[in-house]
Amino acid sequence: MSQKSKSVSSQPVKGERVRLSKRSPEIDQFVDHFLSLMCDRSRRRILELLANPVDGQEGVKPSYMERRSTDIARELGLSPATTSEHLSQLSEAKLIAFRRAGNTVYYRLANEMLVRAFHDLVLALNKEHATRLTEQAN
Repeated sequence: MSQKSKSVSSQPVKGERVRLSKRSPEIDQFVDHFLSLMCDRSRRRILELLANPVDGQEGVKPSYMERRSTDIARELGLSPATTSEHLSQLSEAKLIAFRRAGNTVYYRLANEMLVRAFHDLVLALNKEHATRLTEQAN
């Protein structure tokens, strides 16, 4: 066994193969569904809005920050019906939770870990894209 294989780091060393873990078909199906939800820019923007504080919510944990559905629609420039459909899909996936207060519906993040992991993926993709643009320019 080479010294590279004995590496303690969870990051693969360049040239080293990444081992694929065996997953159940249910996990693959769950991942596929999650990624299909995230393919829509409006749903990603909704999650970003819910992860960021609004006035008076600074320092509050994201899972406690709430926004009204009407505010989300207005901030994204979407119709209430379109926003409602996106919110429903995110809620069914248990990425967001809601509560009703009279006629008003408030939404908040329900799974910060998945939203944060996806945010980190987007940052990594942004960095990779910038690197590729720089390489193309040279």
